[in-house]
Amino acid sequence: MSVSTTSYSGTLELPVMERFYTIQGEGYHQGRAAYFIRLGGCDVGCHWCDVKDSWDATRHPQLSIDELAHDAAVHPGRIAVITGGEPLMHNLDALTEILRQEGFHTHIETSGSSPLSGHWDWITLSPKKFKAPLPEICTLANELKVVIFNKSDFAWAEKYAALANSHCKLYLQPEWDKAAEITPLIIDYIKAHPQWQLSLQVHKYINVP
Repeated sequence: MSVSTTSYSGTLELPVMERFYTIQGEGYHQGRAAYFIRLGGCDVGCHWCDVKDSWDATRHPQLSIDELAHDAAVHPGRIAVITGGEPLMHNLDALTEILRQEGFHTHIETSGSSPLSGHWDWITLSPKKFKAPLPEICTLANELKVVIFNKSDFAWAEKYAALANSHCKLYLQPEWDKAAEITPLIIDYIKAHPQWQLSLQVHKYINVP
């Protein structure tokens, strides 16, 4: 059922690269059914990014939040994951309000490099060296997920773990193209630093979106 947006603050149309119903492949909620909304636009520019087509927001159609919520609500799962690109380049207050009215738990995957908007049940912070996260988002994150590309990234991970709240879940994730080389290093690191857990991009292994 479509919900009127006349009382909402925030952006009522957003550039959407893709949207799909699948399972969450990473982190704390791995394996759970979720509807993903991938927004266009990113000013972080990780050279190893696997969705570089998302960077230019003008390449993607503007869709109404009514349409996004309606299409998500067709599916039985009630987790909605907003990702990108960098989703916080957009004001997400209105999108999260309407998703919540449709019964969704709202999750975001963000670098934390833009100010927080939206109403979130779960914040996954994935800090990037190319544009550091804002301190206030570090303290709000439910989950810290650091992509490990080389050995120096372990120190980077610890820097942001020290800024996180005491209940934040800590994950190390190998960069996909270097997984064979990096995963053994992560395993050894976690064995020595057991406050961390391993996150794998399971959706890529089982070939789902």
